[in-house]
Amino acid sequence: MSEQQIYERIRLAINEAPRNRQTAELHLQMIKYADELKSITSKEFCEGVGLPLSYGTEFSKMRNITERLKAAGLKVNMI
Repeated sequence: MSEQQIYERIRLAINEAPRNRQTAELHLQMIKYADELKSITSKEFCEGVGLPLSYGTEFSKMRNITERLKAAGLKVNMI
């Protein structure tokens, strides 16, 4: 899957989430695609998804948390 396709899937998931669950959905999507997006910067992520650059910190956090979650048994493809 291309980077652009991932960005589109993330945008769609956020837009389809209930308004009060969009941030949680964003975090889940960041975790889900962390491996595929490991070589990009947080700025590139924000620009690709269409988010303010301030969300870059969240992207970095979720990418780091993903490693620990996977080590604990999380199957990111189930998200």
